[in-house]
Amino acid sequence: MVEVNQEAAAAEGFRGPQVCSLVGITYRQLDYWARTGLLRPSIADATGSGSQRRYSYSDVLELKVIKRLLDAGLKLQQARQAVGCLRGELGVDLASAQLVLADSRSILARSDGELVDLLAGGQGVFNILPLSGVVSELDAAIVEINATNAGPQPRHHPAAAYLASQEAAEH
Repeated sequence: MVEVNQEAAAAEGFRGPQVCSLVGITYRQLDYWARTGLLRPSIADATGSGSQRRYSYSDVLELKVIKRLLDAGLKLQQARQAVGCLRGELGVDLASAQLVLADSRSILARSDGELVDLLAGGQGVFNILPLSGVVSELDAAIVEINATNAGPQPRHHPAAAYLASQEAAEH
């Protein structure tokens, strides 16, 4: 399993383009979600032209959950309701949550077997959406982005390796 220092990632945060890459959404979606209050960045919000939003690790994790809900067939408004409920009175750890999705319902399946209806209406379960893999996916993507941002390694002339091997042979 890939290890990511969540404290360091949370302190520095992630810029919009990094978030889009990690979550798999467009910048336009991210901007819309921030402007409409679906998820505002917790480190730094936009304060005008040229300012950058900075998202924490938990913000990015929550955005991945929202994206997963949308990919599973929920409408944006339903995802808003479900995430609002998860955030609010339930205080759910998104990394270990299990959601049962129905036509127009989301039901949280707790580890003790309790089912909590997140939305009203609808019948017929069509998908169980485990969210436990979101953390490892996000951590792996952060490692990949950090490796990409580290930049290219300096290139050595091919003769340098030959000369180094000749010096080593002489000593």
